[in-house]
Amino acid sequence: MKIKYKIALTYSISAIILLNTFAILAYYFSSQSRQAEYLDRLEYRARSIANVIIEDNTVKVDLLRKLDKTTFQDLYKESILVYNLNYDLLYSNLKDTAIRTSRPLLDYIKKYGEYSHGRDNGELVGVYYTEGNVSVIVLVSSFDKYGYQNLQNLKRILMIEIIVAVILLVIIGYFFARKMVQPIDKLVKQVKTINANNLQGISVEARGKDEIAQLGANFNTMLQRLSDAFDLQKSFVNNASHELRTPLASIISQLQVALSKERTKEVYADILASVLEDAENLSDLSNGLLQLAQSELNQQKFIFSAVRMDELLLEMGNLVKLKHVPVAGEPQKGPKVDISFLKVPEQDTELVVQGNESLLKVLFLNLLDNAFKFSTDNTARVTIDFFTHNIQIQVRDNGIGIAPEELNKVFEPFYRGANAHQTRGHGLGLSICKKIVQLHKGHISASSTPGKGTVFTVILPHA
Repeated sequence: MKIKYKIALTYSISAIILLNTFAILAYYFSSQSRQAEYLDRLEYRARSIANVIIEDNTVKVDLLRKLDKTTFQDLYKESILVYNLNYDLLYSNLKDTAIRTSRPLLDYIKKYGEYSHGRDNGELVGVYYTEGNVSVIVLVSSFDKYGYQNLQNLKRILMIEIIVAVILLVIIGYFFARKMVQPIDKLVKQVKTINANNLQGISVEARGKDEIAQLGANFNTMLQRLSDAFDLQKSFVNNASHELRTPLASIISQLQVALSKERTKEVYADILASVLEDAENLSDLSNGLLQLAQSELNQQKFIFSAVRMDELLLEMGNLVKLKHVPVAGEPQKGPKVDISFLKVPEQDTELVVQGNESLLKVLFLNLLDNAFKFSTDNTARVTIDFFTHNIQIQVRDNGIGIAPEELNKVFEPFYRGANAHQTRGHGLGLSICKKIVQLHKGHISASSTPGKGTVFTVILPHA
């Protein structure tokens, strides 16, 4: 069932239940009020009759008979019975009718002074009246003809009103629900036109400030993210295929040249050295792709434990220095890692984060490796600072820097700055770093001044 039909049905049923409830309550209270009012009227009549027939300590029934003949009877099917204390019938206005009054009823009236009861064929009131030394029991019963007629009229009116209200409620509920879900229908029609080929720049209409407008705005945000993800995926596939094709093509072409004819031992050695370099590039690229795929996994896939960041940075610094040891005969000086604290830690816990040690090693290995590659003095400078809830680590170099317009792109897979193409690399390291930091619920950013160097800031929570 469609939502608009559900809304119309729910609205109509709720309104019908409320209307029926109010109608039943109105009828019930009207009936109770009629009965109470009529019983009061009968009680007043019974006491008036008792007051009339007792005079000078005697019961004057003849006077009541005269009044009965001359007075207009204003109660429908009224019966009047008067008994003495011995339960002898003193007066009745019923002609040619056998009169039977239960003794327990008379006992009850005598004991409690009064009795009232509503019946299907009318209401009955009995009173025990005493004046001077004389006491009588007066029973008056009657059928409230006009009161029941008014109740029947009220019942018909309420039923007609409910039937008309139900019809109107169903019609109004349908148009109300249709109007209510119209923006959703419009949104659905717009969404049906969206596919992987037209994500770029497309959006749905989101006007107003209600929940549907918020849904449309959130959907537009999701579309933009999907568009960015598709663009990133296309770029990733194109760059990955290009990066993989280049060393493979170089290896194949060099081996074909080497096999084309006999060559000297020195030429074969140069060709093998060049092939080895291309193979190493291919190995680095494969490792980078594996690390990038691993960093895409959920946090639940990894085991997190307490990691001391100062010890990890010292270990990674030594590992990177071994990786960048200069070849014998090269003029460059050996690599250097300069680690400093902005303030002295008072407790070891200030240097501890909850993380996966292997991933954190990959993170800072990439950052230190970049710093070594681009520093003019072959030095990576690391500063450690800590706060109540997190630890901040900065890795800086004094190399060529990054252009301001490229800073927001350096964390994309395979992206390399315009001034970094002469340096060996594939543009995967920083995107891996960003994924690892996100897995640790942290933050990574870059700031740079072209020609003076770059600073990468990593903020990781303690827990």
